[in-house]
Formats: sequence, structure tokens, C-alpha cells
Amino acid sequence: MTKRRWIIGVIAVVTVAALWFAGPIVYMLWMVYWHGPLVLERMPVSKPTVRLHYGPAEQQVEELRMPAGTGPFPVAVVLHGGCWDASIGGMARSIAPLADALTQRGVATLNVEYRQLGQPGGGWPGTFRDTGAAIDSLRPLAKRYALDLRRVIVMGHSAGALLATWSAVRPNLGSSSDLYAPNPVKPVAVAAIDGPSSLAEFIGKDREICDKPVIVPLMGGTPAQVPQRYRDASAQAHLPLGVPQYVAQGAFAELMQPYVARVRQAGDPVQVYRTKRPSHFRIINPTEPEGAGTIALIIRGIDATKR
Repeated sequence: MTKRRWIIGVIAVVTVAALWFAGPIVYMLWMVYWHGPLVLERMPVSKPTVRLHYGPAEQQVEELRMPAGTGPFPVAVVLHGGCWDASIGGMARSIAPLADALTQRGVATLNVEYRQLGQPGGGWPGTFRDTGAAIDSLRPLAKRYALDLRRVIVMGHSAGALLATWSAVRPNLGSSSDLYAPNPVKPVAVAAIDGPSSLAEFIGKDREICDKPVIVPLMGGTPAQVPQRYRDASAQAHLPLGVPQYVAQGAFAELMQPYVARVRQAGDPVQVYRTKRPSHFRIINPTEPEGAGTIALIIRGIDATKR
């Protein structure tokens, strides 16, 4: 009897220990499955009005969704996250539900895929050039579809937040910059959703968030080695941007606060929405309260562009 109790005790201890160590892993997997990119990729979305290439590479594709009606319609360019790294993910499909929800609210959306680290042409300067080329593709698209190019807002989630705010920097870059483009489309507003708007200060944090360093590989060097690249790629280095900024904060709210403070100090109009629950993916899920708040923020930004 004593031996049996001893065996039962050992089993109980092992079970508790296993749950202690495995519990956080199980919880993380549960959160990823039910609230992460996988659930977003499984969500039904409307068929794009058109899916086309804005460049010759396989990843240089975009989906335009047009609202019902005659227009012309305001446009939201939608940029996904994923640590700028193809091995981590972040395909445009994961943010398609948010784009689709905006289209149902009367906003034309351009959901953009772009080259990332690990793909030919990804990293510096290709990832940034792809973003710019996709935004500039609105001009030829406006000849075929009822798009109001006076009301373009560029929005991005996670790593895409950096690209979104950077889009307002493009018109100020000189011809010596690797990211220079003549006569680029300038947004009338930008929106950063739970992601950075600068790069250098996040070196080190990127290893924690992305499970490996991504910023130095993205930029092809450290800030000391290629300082001009970091300046050309970060909105923070160019404040004020001269356009209203909309900031949605979820899991990375504290990391975004210094940038918001600098935006206010520089004089750009800024509106901040912070979720009650700190989630990185609920904030772009239109079926969750956090995602509904993001949509409301973007719609406010769109409405403010009316003339």
C-alpha cells in the first residue's frame, strides 16, 4: 500500500512538473491558433476586384477590393507584418480580413505583398522599393477604377507599420537615396498598427520579438555602418511628416509610446487607440473588439480626408 502511494505520488509530481513547464507552451500554441495569424488566414474574405503584379517578382502582387457604388472612393493601402522575414510569415492573406472589412465600409483597399528577407531582392532596398512601387501603382489603377487619389491612407501592421509611416517620407528623399522615386504618391495620412516607426532603437528587441535578429539583416548593416539607410527608412528621423498619424497600440504599446511622444512634440496631428487587452493579432481581427477599434480609427482617418 505504501509503495502504491509512493508511485502515485511520483506520478502526481511528474504530472505537475510537466504542466508547469508545458503549460505556457500549450497556452502560447492555443493563443496562436485561436487569436494569431492562423485564424486570420482561415477567415473568409470577399474575392478581390482584381489581383495583379506591380513588378516582375513572384511576391510583387497586390489585391484591389472596390466597394459597391460608383465612387470615387478613398483608398487604404494595407501592409502586412512578419518581421520583414519570409521564414516568419506575415503574408498579405493574414491581413486580408481587415482590408475586406474596410472595403465593406466604403473604402477601396490595396492589400500588398512584398519581398522579404530570404527571398530574392528582399531586404535593403528591395522591401522598401516594393512598398513604394505598390503605392505608386495606384496611379495607373485610378485610370481603370474609381479611386480618389486625394484620399490615400497607408496603413501597416507590425513590421508593416514601419513601411506605412515611411511612405510619408518618400517625397522628401533626395536622388542620392537608394529609396528615391520621382514624383511618388504621397498619402494624406498614415496609420501604424502595433509596430515600430523607427529601426535603430529596436535592435536587440527584434531578437526578442522575432526570435532572431532581423533589423541589421534587413538594412544590410548596423546604424554605425550604414547610417544614411537607417535615416532614409525611419519616419522618426523625418518628423514632422506633415500628415496626420493614426496609431493603434496592442501588445507593443509601450514600445510605441516614445515615437508617439516625438510625433506630438514635432507637431503632427496624432490620434492613438490602445486596446484594453494587449494582443498583437486581435488588433487586426475585424471580428474582435480590438480589431473593431482599429477599423474605427482608420475610418476616422479616412473621414478626416474629406474635402
